[in-house]
Amino acid sequence: MELTMAQKRALYHDGLVKLPGIVPEETVNAALWAINSSLGSLGIHPERLPAYRTRSYCPELQSSSWITDVLTTTPLWELAESAVGRGKLKPVPSGQIALRFPSMDPPRDPTPHLDGVTMSTNGTSPGTIDNFTALIGVFLNDIPGPYSGNFTVWRGTHHTYQEYFRQKGPDSLLHGMPDVELPESEQVTARAGDAILVHYQLGHGIASNASPNIRYALFFRLQHVDHDELHWECMTDIWREWDGMREIAYEAVPS
Repeated sequence: MELTMAQKRALYHDGLVKLPGIVPEETVNAALWAINSSLGSLGIHPERLPAYRTRSYCPELQSSSWITDVLTTTPLWELAESAVGRGKLKPVPSGQIALRFPSMDPPRDPTPHLDGVTMSTNGTSPGTIDNFTALIGVFLNDIPGPYSGNFTVWRGTHHTYQEYFRQKGPDSLLHGMPDVELPESEQVTARAGDAILVHYQLGHGIASNASPNIRYALFFRLQHVDHDELHWECMTDIWREWDGMREIAYEAVPS
């Protein structure tokens, strides 16, 4: 199974492509069953909440087949390979279980970030940027409207940040998000079983959850097999790791 040319063009221009109903209901329900069983039996210790919010809920499940099957036994892996290149993705041993609980606080507008940035806490080291190639998000329940814990995107900012890093250097991200003009944000709505394939360098965030429901989602971070060598290069050449996107990228370059 491959992305269509229209889907690749959307990924090129917007930085993401939505894949409606790509994960079968039984696979979604198996992941939900495992997550809810864990929450019901192990609970959530309040002191662990900050780590769960930023890393993963139910950490004991992250490498289980209930979670990894969502990526490896559905068309998602083949679709990602059709963009990055056949055999060009490292194995993905685990997924992030990303829950967003309803909040009593007034909804706040989300702000964009890029994943994997760790700032120095002691002032003696520069910090690290653990970037990657692509993000796959899978929604396990319906998200019909805004401020429901929505994954939020700023379309096209992967191109904007590429130009910024070409001028300032990729490590400028260690000083904070680039100060650039941003488009309007978009809170992604979805049905259970929908997925998104997102370029690493697309600005994204999370909306507040003012709905009555928990938002259930899984996120998988994909790396090209040569990512360790291309770590910095792919921030100033955003399609460097995307063999399946080369035709679209060349098509978009003015002659």
